[in-house]
Amino acid sequence: MRVFISVFAAMMFVSAAAQASTQYTVYCANSKVEIDSRTVEQMKSQRSACPLSSAFNYRMDAESFAKKNFGGVGAKCSCR
Repeated sequence: MRVFISVFAAMMFVSAAAQASTQYTVYCANSKVEIDSRTVEQMKSQRSACPLSSAFNYRMDAESFAKKNFGGVGAKCSCR
């Protein structure tokens, strides 16, 4: 029983740590505002995207930033 509790506690800790480490960034990709959890390097190489913000811990914060500053997700943008 102790082993089960220890394993369960460890799994919950790992799950919480994984959730806490997800970061969301606002990007301009294909001339549209997008939010993604990939790194800047990944987005540059895979999507030719440029970052429009620093990273946010919560997607909702990134969406609010995109709406306030760029018109929201899907709005037109440029990497120039």
